[in-house]
Amino acid sequence: MKFSVCNLGCKVNAFEAESIAHTLEEEGWQRVDFEQNADAVLIFTCAVTNMAAQKSRKMMHRARRISPDAAIAMIGCYAEVADEDLADADLIIGTREKKNVPQHLQEYMENHRRISLRGGLDHLTFDNLETTQFENHTRAYLKVQDGCGQFCSYCIIPYARGQERSMAPNAVVQEAKRLSENYPEIVLAGIHTGRYGREYGVTLAQLMQRILQGAPVLKRLRISSIEQNEVTDELIDLIRKEPRIARHLHIPLQSGCDTVLKRMRRPYDTAAYFAKLEKIRAAIPDIAISCDLIAGFPGETEQEFEETLAFLQKCRFSFIHAFPYSMRQGTVAAGMEDQIDPRIKKERTRRVMEMSEMLSDSYQQQWLDKDVQVIVETHKDGYSVGHASQYFPVSIRGSLPRGMYDVHVQAYESHALYGCVKESI
Repeated sequence: MKFSVCNLGCKVNAFEAESIAHTLEEEGWQRVDFEQNADAVLIFTCAVTNMAAQKSRKMMHRARRISPDAAIAMIGCYAEVADEDLADADLIIGTREKKNVPQHLQEYMENHRRISLRGGLDHLTFDNLETTQFENHTRAYLKVQDGCGQFCSYCIIPYARGQERSMAPNAVVQEAKRLSENYPEIVLAGIHTGRYGREYGVTLAQLMQRILQGAPVLKRLRISSIEQNEVTDELIDLIRKEPRIARHLHIPLQSGCDTVLKRMRRPYDTAAYFAKLEKIRAAIPDIAISCDLIAGFPGETEQEFEETLAFLQKCRFSFIHAFPYSMRQGTVAAGMEDQIDPRIKKERTRRVMEMSEMLSDSYQQQWLDKDVQVIVETHKDGYSVGHASQYFPVSIRGSLPRGMYDVHVQAYESHALYGCVKESI
């Protein structure tokens, strides 16, 4: 029996998709490319924006065209909150039953009765999924946390993922040790990674310290994303002291205007956010900090948007992930007045992305004639390409084996850094 997989979501989704695929392969299924005819198609859906939901539906219909007789399974966040939009799917599997996809797929293959499993998000426990396969063969994702209880006014994820929960610390260390044998870098992923371990009385910083001790061959440990109020003094001090922790933090901002942040129900204002950035940079001068930003939130005036642009420049981000506000039914923001015209949202997003490019150019040029540690991931057009600890890509002439190298940065051309190897590590 053949199956294909399509992941449309975040790093947590990617981890879950690969884990389920790994289980199916162990059970004797053969994985094929999404464009090939298959007996089953697994689509790991995303609900964070309307565009993500639309992509989920489009991939469902595309899968039906490619594999007309296949069992189409819609899995994850959008499957949890969607209804009649997924009528063409054979299996709709939400958050609670995601870990049991192989069993539900087998059940469907035996009796061909449509399966819909959603709801029941109270009292969820952490799903201890694992996998040994990742796309670029150098960076492994490890999901250590799930769920969110913050309930920002625009976000559907608490309704799709349920309450916060974490992987047991000893299990994390064991899994990290196993992954480190094949992957030089591990990325800790979660919906709210910085809130890891509250049910165990273990902080994220303490977990990272345990991982580094338990996986001595690991070259680099990275945090996928973390809220500013969760970047504690303990975590800052650990990153400062431990060279194996990546010098990059992705800290969602969402708006650089206090009145918009208040309407978003974000747990900080711009003064607190900027003060945290300054504290981090004072302790770790070589760190890169990036952010997420939503453009065109309901009621956002041109003046409020201009405040955001000024704040972005003040923060000196290494890059910005910008998105136009997307109305999600069931959230507080969906019922707000003064919804912004889509054309204005698109234009504001474009302006933020222009600023991101400018800030990225400025940040990366600071690394000219300096040394960085690069983990080679791919080979392209005669170059070996990998990411530095600060999460910017560096191209090195020639075909190098995958691994970590000390690299001297020599040039910056067409928004990209180029360097030469000093030595392998």
